[in-house]
Amino acid sequence: MREIIYYLFIVNVVSILFMYADKKRAIRGEYRISEKVLLGLSVMGGSLGIWFGMHSFHHKTKKPIFKYGVPIILSIQIILYIVYTFNK
Repeated sequence: MREIIYYLFIVNVVSILFMYADKKRAIRGEYRISEKVLLGLSVMGGSLGIWFGMHSFHHKTKKPIFKYGVPIILSIQIILYIVYTFNK
């Protein structure tokens, strides 16, 4: 159980950092981080970090796949975590 918490902490910190880096790259007109990478981080457990990064840095908030997809992924992950925790 502790390993899951550590994993989620790390993947969410990485997700926030990726969102921050992509926002800075967008401002500077530099090469961007792929949306597939950002969504992949979300699916891998970093959805809370992606969501937090979206709203903290005002980044990708108008894109439907992020606006609706990330909260859906986060909701599914919360449900899976609750089911896992109570069935253990």
